[in-house]
Amino acid sequence: MQSRDAIRAIKERLNIVDIARRYVDLKRNGPRWVAPCPFHQETKPSFSVNEEQGLFYCFGCHASGDIFDFYGRINGLDFRDTLEQLAAEAGVSLDRGPADPKRREQEQRERSGRRQMIRMYELAAAHFAAALDSPEGEECRAYIQKRGLSDEIVQRFGLGWARRDWQSLATALHRAGFTARMAAEAGLLGISERSQRAYDRFRGRLMFPIKSLSNQIIAFGGRIIADEEEAKYINSADTPLYKKGEHLYGLAQSRRGITTKGQALLTEGYMDVLTLHQYGYDNAVGVLGTALTPDQIKRLSGFTSRVTLLFDGDRAGRKAALRSCEMLLTRGLACTVVLMPDGEDIDSLLRTQGPEAFEALLAHAPDGLRFCVDVLRALAPRETVEWARNFLSQVEVPELVSPYASRLATQLQLSESELRQGAAQRRDTGAPRSGGTPQRPGGRARQNMRDRQIMMYAVRYPERLDDLRDMGADLALQSDIARRLWDKLEEWGPETAAYHLDEREKNFWSFCRGAEAAPRDDGNKELEALRDDLDAYYASAQKLSLAAALRQNAGDPDADVEYLRALQETLEKVHEQH
Repeated sequence: MQSRDAIRAIKERLNIVDIARRYVDLKRNGPRWVAPCPFHQETKPSFSVNEEQGLFYCFGCHASGDIFDFYGRINGLDFRDTLEQLAAEAGVSLDRGPADPKRREQEQRERSGRRQMIRMYELAAAHFAAALDSPEGEECRAYIQKRGLSDEIVQRFGLGWARRDWQSLATALHRAGFTARMAAEAGLLGISERSQRAYDRFRGRLMFPIKSLSNQIIAFGGRIIADEEEAKYINSADTPLYKKGEHLYGLAQSRRGITTKGQALLTEGYMDVLTLHQYGYDNAVGVLGTALTPDQIKRLSGFTSRVTLLFDGDRAGRKAALRSCEMLLTRGLACTVVLMPDGEDIDSLLRTQGPEAFEALLAHAPDGLRFCVDVLRALAPRETVEWARNFLSQVEVPELVSPYASRLATQLQLSESELRQGAAQRRDTGAPRSGGTPQRPGGRARQNMRDRQIMMYAVRYPERLDDLRDMGADLALQSDIARRLWDKLEEWGPETAAYHLDEREKNFWSFCRGAEAAPRDDGNKELEALRDDLDAYYASAQKLSLAAALRQNAGDPDADVEYLRALQETLEKVHEQH
C-alpha cells in the first residue's frame, strides 16, 4: 500500500503505549501514561502518552508526536527507516513509490542506487576481512596485536585490511558486476584524471566499517599502521547513505550498552572506542573525526540523556570539550567531562594503569556546567558574561534556564538578573534577513505574527493549502523558518509532512495539533479571519509601493497621473476594510 495508507494501517495495528514501554517505565495516570522523559535530563514524570489519540508529549523539552516520531527518535532513525521497521513489525507491505510517475521513477532509481551501494559496502567489508586473514595481512595483524585488540573485538567491529595494491578492491568490485563509476560514487574507488582508470582509495590501512542503526555498513574509516607520510586517518566521503556529521562510530554495537548503563561515553577516535569496549565499556561511541554536531546529539539522545565526554587534556581538547558541553546542555542532556592526564590517551591509560585509574577519573569528573565555569574563569570578565548570556539564550528546555542561570551567576560571581535579562533580549531579538530585504508593512513584530498565523492554519488544516495559496498566503511569508515549513507541507502533503520536520517544526506542529491544542473543525472561520488580514496587508503593501514609485518618477506628469489613480484606488480599498 502507499505510504499514507501504510501509516494509517500501522497506527491501527500497533499501540504507542506498547512501543513506548519498551524504552521507558510508563505508569498509568488517569487517561494517560506518564514517565520521566527519555529525551532530556530529569526525574519528574513530564513525559505523557495519550493512548486514545496515539500521541506523546513532554512538558519539559516539548518532544512530541505519534508512534513514528517516538520510534524514530528513540532509535535514531530517519522516517524512511522508521516506516520500514514499523511496517515489518505490523505486517504491513509498502508500495514505495508516489503516485506521480516521474517522482516514482526517480525514487526507484534512488532506492536502486542505495541498494547497490549497500551491496558494494558489504562486498568491500568481506574483501577487507579476507585480506586481514590472508598472508598479506600479516603486518596488519601484527599491528592489531601490538595495540592489544582481542579477536573478539576484531570480529564484533568487523575490522579488515586494505592491501597496498592499487587495484585490489577495484578488481573485486568489477568481478561482482559493479562499474568504476558506481564504486567511485560510493567513495570506495577514485578515478585518475590522467588515465581515467579506477584505483583503490583505501590502501595499506586498518579498516573500520561504519554501521547504521539498521546494522548495515554505510561507510569506512582507514588508519595507516606504519610511519608513512600520509594522513593518519581517511574516511569515506559523504554519499546518499552517509553523512559523517549525522553518525557516530560504534553506535550500532553500543546501543544496548548505552540503554543498560543509562549513559554514553563519547570520545574522538576509532581506536579509543575499540579499547573502551575491550575493557568492558560497551557504551562507548566516537564522533567520526568531526566536531560534535547537533545531528549526532539528536541521534544519541534517542538512547540516553546522560553523556560522559572523553577528551585529551591539551588546549584543543579543552576547547572541544567546552563546545560539546555547551551543545549538550542547551539541548537538555546532562554531561560530565573527563580530560586525559598529560601524555595519556584512553588507550594508553587503560593499558598501562588499568580500569581502576579510568574509574577514578570518571568518579571525579565535573559535571558539564561546572567544567564550563572552570574554563570560563580563565577568560576576561566581558568574555565570560558574553558566553553566559549566549549559552542561556540557546537553552531549548525552559525548565533548565532557571537552574543554569542561578549556577552561572553564583559560580562566576555575576548578577543573575542581568544574566537573565541579557539572555532574554538575545533570544527575542531577531537577526536581520540576509540581503537587506526591507520589512513589509506593519514592522517585524506584526510580520512575525502574520507568518505564525498563516503557518498555524497551514499546520492545523494542511489539506486546505490550496485555499491559502489562492489568497496569496505563501507570498506573504517572510521568515525562512515559515517558508521552509510551507515547502515541506507542499512537498509531502497532509498525510506524511509531519514525519519530515526538524525538532523546532515538530514542536510547532504539536502546539497546533497535539493533545493540548484546540480542537479542529472545518476551518472556515479561521480562514476568513486570515483572509481579512491578508487583504489589508496586501492593500497596505500596494499603497507603500505606489507611493515609493511616485517619488522615484517625480517630474514625469503622465506617470504621476497613473500612479495617483492607482494610489487612490488602493486607499479606497484600505478604507473599506478598516
